[in-house]
Parts: sequence; structure tokens; C-alpha cells
Amino acid sequence: MDSERTAVFRAVEPETGEAAGNGSGEPKGQAADSERTAVFRVPKVDALKPDGGQKQKPKPPAARPGSAPAPGPRPASTSPSAPAEEAADSERTAVFRAPKPEALRPDAPTKPDAPTKPDAPKASTFVPLRADGGAPKAPVRPVPPAPGSAATTTERLDHSDRSERTTQQPLPPKPPLDMLADLTNNPPPPPSPLRTAVRRVKIYAPLVVLLAVILAVVQLVRPLPEPKLVMTAKSSYTFEGAMPQLPWPTEGQAYMAAAGLGTLGQSGEQKPVPIASVTKSMTAYIILRDHPIKKGEQGAMIDVDKTAETEGKKNNSTDNESTLDTVKEGDKISEYDAIAALMIPSANNIARLLARWDSGSQEAFVKKMNDTAKELGMTNTTYTDPSGLDATTVSTAEDQVKLGLKLVEIETLLDITKKPNWIDPSGKSWRNWNGLTGPSGALGIKTGTTTKAGGNLLFAAQKKIGNTNQLIVGAVLGQHKPSIIDTVLAASKQLMTATQKALDGAIVVKKGQVVGYVDDGLGGRTPVVATADVQAIGWASLTVDVKLADGGGKMPQTAKAGTEVGLLTVGEGASQVKVPVALQSDLASPGIGSKLTRIG
Repeated sequence: MDSERTAVFRAVEPETGEAAGNGSGEPKGQAADSERTAVFRVPKVDALKPDGGQKQKPKPPAARPGSAPAPGPRPASTSPSAPAEEAADSERTAVFRAPKPEALRPDAPTKPDAPTKPDAPKASTFVPLRADGGAPKAPVRPVPPAPGSAATTTERLDHSDRSERTTQQPLPPKPPLDMLADLTNNPPPPPSPLRTAVRRVKIYAPLVVLLAVILAVVQLVRPLPEPKLVMTAKSSYTFEGAMPQLPWPTEGQAYMAAAGLGTLGQSGEQKPVPIASVTKSMTAYIILRDHPIKKGEQGAMIDVDKTAETEGKKNNSTDNESTLDTVKEGDKISEYDAIAALMIPSANNIARLLARWDSGSQEAFVKKMNDTAKELGMTNTTYTDPSGLDATTVSTAEDQVKLGLKLVEIETLLDITKKPNWIDPSGKSWRNWNGLTGPSGALGIKTGTTTKAGGNLLFAAQKKIGNTNQLIVGAVLGQHKPSIIDTVLAASKQLMTATQKALDGAIVVKKGQVVGYVDDGLGGRTPVVATADVQAIGWASLTVDVKLADGGGKMPQTAKAGTEVGLLTVGEGASQVKVPVALQSDLASPGIGSKLTRIG
């Protein structure tokens, strides 16, 4: 390296001459020469130019201390103008100081005079400690230039001096491999694509491995996704045949539907008409919705007020109003009995009592009735009183069927409305105005008759198909042929019977058939099968939906074969067919490979 090379200039010691006879025994200028062992003088550049006149002759070297001046003519440098030239030249000289030779010491013995001779030109030897190529070379003595080549030598020295006068600058830092090669004294191998690629692999491979380990740990400790059921069976089933034709009434309006299946048809214009005591169906729905009665219980106890007792006495030929005339102020009546009095003998005074008990006033309760109608989609219905005595309470057969489909989902209500008669708390028996109950198989729901409204009936029935009780709901309004109650009952019975005959069942899925699988979220799939035959209920040309759901429970991560994990359903509502589905094989937890390779 250049930074480690050292140059030593050693002065060649000439033979010691005798002192000049100047009285002091030393030549003139000994004090100055004793400090300049080797002097390299650069000739003036001007003197070397072609137009500078004659070439300057080289000056003889200065005499060594203790040597006599050479005989003969003095060089040109001894002329009076020499000091001026030396002063100028001294500004362009390189001075190398060396210890005084022993001959100059005060205690050194002086040698006898010897014949003086011209001093040889002082020279220095460049001795590198180590050459670029290896071992150092032996020093070479400079050869004095010939007299005739003085100008050429001077010109060469001038150019050599210019090229060698440089300023050292710090080297930039080297790459690590080059510095290592310098320390081991071995040059680095030349760069190549393969060597660069290997070096990059050595640098980045540990980082890649570390990242892979971190990613693997994260993947293993992440929570597993929730398993879910996926259905592979057909999502619907269509019954063969043409749509059945029902015996619709010749007047008024009618509407027929099956719970969870759809509509069988309608007749007449669906326009709002008075519905009389059918209004009490909405009153019963709100009371049982907001104050549900558990099966086998009687519900809340309601205080009978003075108004209910007074209105109960209107059950006469003058007022011709249906009431429960056995209640007295201060009595208590259970919620169950109040609903029975509302739906079987159609007691108007109990309808108003329930309104006041629930909402504080009849007006507030009527508002709740209209709000509920909007929630159920009964867009053509308006309630003005809780009993239906007012002719301004109007609705349509279609709207009343929408309400009836919600009523058949309340088991307590159907338990009341299907009774042919009811005995009140006082022991009095009351006949159910809906004559379709009992042997005809009807489940209620409510009759309504007035001179203006005619005969009206909202009814429900059922048909046993397989293990399912299929519910049907119908409404017949505006029957004015006398007797209006008998006319509406007859028209309703025909619709009910025809609809029951039209209903049929068909096997959609057989027991043990694969209907879907459990997806563990990481690619694992475990088949699920039906635990029993799945029977769809409907009528010709009807299409029913088939759905697979988890049944509301949390899907396990692991389970044995045969474990029930969901429900296969056909239809909707109260008549929906439900069959459990179970695992065909063991549900296992995802493996390590699935955990490591999962995305998202």
C-alpha cells in the first residue's frame, strides 16, 4: 500500500578535504552547508525556454565542510551575482537535514592536507522499504551528467520535480473484503456474478429464516376460525301438478294461505270494509304479545273496574251488544279468562277493560293497534276502537290473514279459540260463535257480525301430514245473506276443507343422505347427513325452500361421528318441517400444515 511506503534519501559522504586557507580552517559558507547535506536545486524555468538566451550551465555542487576548494578557475556561481541567484534558487530547493559527519565535530582530529579536487556532485539514493512488486531493490548511485547534456538534464529535473510535487489526500474507506485482503496481504478476488450472488445469499438467508420462524409461530397461535355449515342439497323443491282451484264465495272477499308455505289464492276486491268483532283478534294479539302467558298458567290478574261492570249490563235486546255480564267492580279476572271472554262470547266490555289495563286508556291502546298493523304490513287496515263495534274500524281479508298467521304462532291463543264453549269464573257457560270448531277441526279464530259489516270470520285449521301439523289461515268478509253468521261459516268451511285436501307431502331428503358439510375454515370438510326423512308439505305447483342452519348453537371444533350439528328445514313459520343433521364422520381439528398455510 502507498500509505505504508517510506522513502529514505541518504547522502553520499564525499572524501574529507583540507580546510581552505582562510584563517579559520573552514571554507566560506561552512555554517550554511553543514545544515544542507543534500540539496536539489531546480533551474529557473525561464532559462530553459528556447527564447531565454543561452542555456544556463549547471552549478557545481557546494563544498563539503572541511574540504578545500578545488584549484583552477571558479565556477560561475562564485561571481558577484551568485548570491542573488542562490537567494532566488533557495526558494525552490528541497532541504534534507542530516547529522553532522564526525569530521565536523570539534573533537575530531583533522586529517592532513590533501590535494584539493573538485567536489563530486552530491547525490541521494531512494531506498524504498518495499517495492510494489516484492523485495526492495539495491540503491543505485547517480551518475554525474556529462557537460554537454546540462540543459537536457536540467529540463528533465524540472519536469521530474513538477510531477513529484503532489499533495497527499486521505484515501476513501475500502470495502470490508478489500480491507481484510490488505490485512492478510492477499488481494481480494475479482468480483463476479456468482460471487455476488453467494455473498447476498449469506447476508439475507438468516433474515429469511428468522422471518419464516416468526411467521410460523404466529400462524400456529392464531385463533382458529369458527366452523360453519354449508348445504349441498337442493335449496328448493317443486310439487308436480297444476294449481288447485278453491270454492271461493260469490260475494264479499276472501283470502287463503298456509303457514310457512304461501298463498293459495283470493277472491273479491281487497278493499277496506267494516270487520265488526274480528277487530278483537288484534286486541288479543297485542295483549298476549306484550303480556305472554306461559303454558298451563293463567297470567296476570286484572282488576275489574266500574266501567266494565256497567258496560256488562248492555247485553240486552235494546243495546244488542255482546258483553260479559257476570263481572263486578272489585273482582279480579285472570288474563287467560279475559282473553277467553274476548274471543268466545266476544265481550265488548272486556275488550275495553284490557285496553285500559294495558295502555291506561282506550285511545292509547287504539294507537298501539294501528302501529302494530303497520308493522305487520296491514296497509289497508284502520282501527278506531278495541272491540270493533264502531263501523269505522275497517280492514281487508288479506290484511286479516296476515294477522292470523301471527296468531297461530301463539299456542295459548289457539288453546282458547278452538274450544266450542267456555265457562267463566262465575260458572256460566258461553258458546263459541265460531261453529267450525270441534268436529270440523277448526282452531278458531274470531267471528264478527253486525248489520252494516255483515258476516265475517277469521279462521284457522290444521292437517296432519307425516309428523307435521300444517296450519292454514283464511278470512271471509262481507257476507250479507241471511243468516249472516251461517252464511259466513258455510263459505269459510268450504274454503277450509278444500285447502286441507289440496295439501300433500313429498319426501325431499331421505334418512342418511348427505345434505352438506362442516367447513373448518382451513379447507377441512366433514359431511353431515339427515337423521330422518325430510318431508315437504304443499300443494301442486308450489315451490318450497329447503335450508340448512346450525340450530342456534355454537359449532364445535371437534366432535364424534353422529353428533347433531344443525337442522334441515322446509317451509317457514309455525308449520315449518325441521329435521336434525349429524356428522357422518369425526370432526377433527385442523392440522399443523393447514394452520401454517392458511391465508386471511
